[in-house]
Amino acid sequence: MRPIATSPRVLIPLLLCSLGVAQELSGEISTRLERKLREDRIPGLSCAVAVGDDLVFARGIGLSDVENEVPASEHTVYRLASISKPITAVLAMQLVEEGQLDLDRDVHEIVPEWPEKRWPVTTRQLLGHLAGVRHYRGEGESTKRYPSQRRGLERFAADPLLHEPGSAYLYSTYGFNLAAAVVEALREQPFAQVVRERIAGPCGAPSLQDDDQRRIIPHRAQGYVLSRRLLQNSELMDSSYKLGGGGLCSSAPDLARFAQALMAGKLVSKQTLAQMWQTQRTAAGKATGYGLGFSVRQLDGELEVGHSGAQSRVSTMLVMLPERRIAVVVMCNLQRVRLGELARDLARLVRDREQR
Repeated sequence: MRPIATSPRVLIPLLLCSLGVAQELSGEISTRLERKLREDRIPGLSCAVAVGDDLVFARGIGLSDVENEVPASEHTVYRLASISKPITAVLAMQLVEEGQLDLDRDVHEIVPEWPEKRWPVTTRQLLGHLAGVRHYRGEGESTKRYPSQRRGLERFAADPLLHEPGSAYLYSTYGFNLAAAVVEALREQPFAQVVRERIAGPCGAPSLQDDDQRRIIPHRAQGYVLSRRLLQNSELMDSSYKLGGGGLCSSAPDLARFAQALMAGKLVSKQTLAQMWQTQRTAAGKATGYGLGFSVRQLDGELEVGHSGAQSRVSTMLVMLPERRIAVVVMCNLQRVRLGELARDLARLVRDREQR
């Protein structure tokens, strides 16, 4: 009995049906993106959706640069903001798998620029926002260029811990800056180079890189903020001090490729992923809803992991359904836009389509 695929009379209708489903899905995704663009007065927005090894949708709408009327596209590069944190966590866990990093070792022993504190701080606590390292406190964005993550610690290293590590959950970008310094110290390479070699290269994601303000980055979006309903340029910021906490950038498809490689076990093992995607708990046993570098929650009864990002110039969202290997990336060049609900709706849409 011949396989169905060898019969042209069967193969052609199947291909046409598949094409029709793909076009229908693409149309529904585009409709929802365009609605979000209008409702929130977003200048430009890009989205990518991956299922398994396939990138099933990639599109940009609106303008990536309003002043020069440059259209947004799937190639538009946005700041990742806090979606840099999962990437930092993966780099740290690669070191763990290679036997170079003990998650429970005092960070001061690895990074001398981090002074001894009242209590020792560990990389595990940093990756779970349990270390007591402070977050921003109104000091404003930096416009100073820092040559390394270790040098960037000077912005907060002298400040005391806000609580005993492990006793409470406190979201902290600075904590991830310190985790990036751990990676930098153990790799003996600049953090940006580690990202290129250990993440961007293996994922086939060349636009995933440090958001260097001096370097020419093709297709980089401009950024905006609404002030009294008036669109304005975002404030200046040099993220060189916080690459690990919020200083990387990427196109939507390349971030989706990172998610694909991660869920396929190509960056760290499935056992390591299970550890990263398990919610952490305080010393008193309270679940935090955050694993090691990833938010952890349920979407209609199944595991959802990912991260949001909010920063000068951008709002970003990454949602993954690991059991189905679905990834949704939505990024825009307007600050203070909530993209989580949209990304989850798109994940549901793709999931339901895959179940048919």
